[in-house]
Amino acid sequence: MSFINDISDYIRSGESTDQNLGLEIEHFIINDEGKQMEFHEISSLIYMVGKRLGADIIYMDSYPVGYYTGEYSTSLEPACQFEISINPYNDLEEIKNIYDEFYSIWEPIFKSRGYHFLTKGNLPLVEQGLLDPDDIPLSPKKRYKYMDSYFRHSGKYGKYMMRASASAQVSIDYSSEEDMIRKLNVLQKISPILMIMMENKTDEYSTLPGKDKKHLFRIQEWDDLDPERTGFVPHSLDADFGYDKMAEVIYHTPLILLTDSGETVNVGHQNAEDLVNNNIIYTDEIGETRKKSLIEHFMSMGFFHFRVKKYIEVRVADSVPIEKALGYVALLKGLIYSEDNLRLLETELSNVTELSEIQSAVEEIESEGYDAVIYDGKTASEWADYLIELAGYALTNEDKEYLYNVRAFWSYSKQAS
Repeated sequence: MSFINDISDYIRSGESTDQNLGLEIEHFIINDEGKQMEFHEISSLIYMVGKRLGADIIYMDSYPVGYYTGEYSTSLEPACQFEISINPYNDLEEIKNIYDEFYSIWEPIFKSRGYHFLTKGNLPLVEQGLLDPDDIPLSPKKRYKYMDSYFRHSGKYGKYMMRASASAQVSIDYSSEEDMIRKLNVLQKISPILMIMMENKTDEYSTLPGKDKKHLFRIQEWDDLDPERTGFVPHSLDADFGYDKMAEVIYHTPLILLTDSGETVNVGHQNAEDLVNNNIIYTDEIGETRKKSLIEHFMSMGFFHFRVKKYIEVRVADSVPIEKALGYVALLKGLIYSEDNLRLLETELSNVTELSEIQSAVEEIESEGYDAVIYDGKTASEWADYLIELAGYALTNEDKEYLYNVRAFWSYSKQAS
């Protein structure tokens, strides 16, 4: 049995003619002092609400950490960032209704305890230098204990990423290997523009310690976290990239930890191949359910700006309020699910042939923000306006209403800076 082939087959099994979009939003749950709700309190609330809804409770290391209703799931990130993951739908109104139902359940519960939802790319107290991330407790999951220890040696900003960052993520369907490659290439090339469009800072002048770049605070954290698992998908612009190459990236990414059959152990720098060769994973004993679980775990330990699973996961946006998030979903829908727009962007960005060129655009935007001159001599601001215009051509009138939200957010962000 070859795990690489199994991973490749797993990715291939995601092929779909649907054009759905999944949305995940991470929230800070804070009090009036800006401090986050701690693990045991929110974990007990998750159990209470999940039981009340008749949902499936999700446990990790025997703790309730989320629930699944059939339409959405909740989960806790390292320092109790509270995430909702909404099942993929094509109808943006359906996504909105599900989120609104979730919010209507939780907002009064948090309010009664002196807390409220906050959507930002980073916890404001940390972004403004008023709180050291080390003073924020991690959830008592073995996974986060091992990751925290590992990231203190792999890069500079692990404690910022784990304890004080939050994002909004969107999943995109692909219908074939060729379709996955096309969509991933275009998404990666436009991602510097998406990053600045969806930047959601508290203080426009704030910078990370040791940095002088005031834009893309959260992206800078990720880029300096661990070069073996962050940034853009390795080899993804190569001519021979596809499911097999993606599987190789996943198979050779250091795992830090292994969660298998309900147990989590520290494996450090070993990757999946090492675990097989060292007989930590016995491949001749793996049934289909366990194999699927292992593959999904391998995938979860790569923190690239994009993940290829049974869909393409777009991970470049800061956490934003639901109205802005729906505008972002509409933007991606109009760009990536329109054959005309996809082909046009492929042509216009055909001169971008190296991942280093995309990274250079990111770094230029980190320094210059909306005025950064990136592809073809256009500024990030000009590119953003162009992407919104293109998406508008492809959307229905109903979906264009959501696109106005991201246009307003973008325009406000420019004015605020």
